Amino acid sequence: MSKIKTKLENLKAATRLINAGREYSEHGMVNPAVYHASTILFPDTETLKNRSSLKYSYGRKGTPTSRALESAIAQLEGGFDCKIAPSGSAAISTALLAFLKTGDHLLMVDSVYGPTRHFVDTLLKNLGVHTTYYDPLIGKGISALLQPNTKVVYLESPGSQTMEVQDVPAIVAAAHARGAIAMIDNTWSAGHYFKAFSHGCDVSVQSVTKYIGGHSDIMMGSIVCTEATWPIVKETYETLGVFAGPDDMNMALRGLRTLDVRLERHHKNALVVADWLRGQDAVDTVLYPALSNAPGHEIWKRDFKGASGLFSVILKPAAEESVAKLLDGLELFGMGFSWGGFESLVVPFKPHRTATNWTAEGPCLRFHIGLESPEDLIDDLKQGFKRLQNKT
Repeated sequence: MSKIKTKLENLKAATRLINAGREYSEHGMVNPAVYHASTILFPDTETLKNRSSLKYSYGRKGTPTSRALESAIAQLEGGFDCKIAPSGSAAISTALLAFLKTGDHLLMVDSVYGPTRHFVDTLLKNLGVHTTYYDPLIGKGISALLQPNTKVVYLESPGSQTMEVQDVPAIVAAAHARGAIAMIDNTWSAGHYFKAFSHGCDVSVQSVTKYIGGHSDIMMGSIVCTEATWPIVKETYETLGVFAGPDDMNMALRGLRTLDVRLERHHKNALVVADWLRGQDAVDTVLYPALSNAPGHEIWKRDFKGASGLFSVILKPAAEESVAKLLDGLELFGMGFSWGGFESLVVPFKPHRTATNWTAEGPCLRFHIGLESPEDLIDDLKQGFKRLQNKT
């Protein structure tokens, strides 16, 4: 159990990460216990009748393990409270279902994570929710798209794959002026480098699978809320029966403790590799907002406290087989989906757009820079670019 008497919000972010949620530890143990629980027994019928007032009444509704993680992530993001889902996609779909019903209107950022787009275009559409996709760089101009039945404005900054940095305060202000809530996918910053609630957001969702987990070995999501939005999300979450396993929760809590130092290294390494990539003849544009003069850098510098290791690159026009040679021969970059673990990854992608047009002519690659030596990563990429340009 933590000995901290000072309010956590008065401590620095790195210190909060170490101590958040530790009030659920007992008997002098540093970490809370892992509770494998379904049935929780009641001592008598009176307690059973009044179970709604109890802290723990059924495994799916919470245990000390889940509350430790929920409390810690809520503290990380600066929200009121948190619910844990079995994946990032489950967190996103649960949060959207909490606020949208038949006849409602959703404003969805056009650079959104692919599975979120699929959920919106299938299940939400079938439920009678109308969606308008908007330009991620619209800023306060989003006011023109708000309708009387707009209930949610959904943001993701930077955007999935294409890394557009949104003017979150301007978009949130416009949404609130028309009675809509602002919901954001905050996975890229892990809630550590971008504080969604201090920028006015009402709900922040994350794929805990990524940086909070940090080791590519769990699937998990989180939904953090303000005090006003919390009862709505809690009710929907419990009605849907969403929950996650205690062992994965324990691993996420372990990952959270080292988030500050890991993100610092991801940021440092990514800057070195992104800067090197920007100087390559075969590269058209590096989409990494932490890089000076990169798209979105000024808003990133204004709103973010740091950057993660995820960015994208637009190559100059190249044949598909040449790009395959670049990728297939890499030794230190895995090719696989997800990101946020200790290892470096790269995948090719084609942006999906509804409200805007993607005009870049060259192929696109998404990089996740891990915790390896950036010099070794660059040496690996040097050989890859030689293969791309048929110089080997």
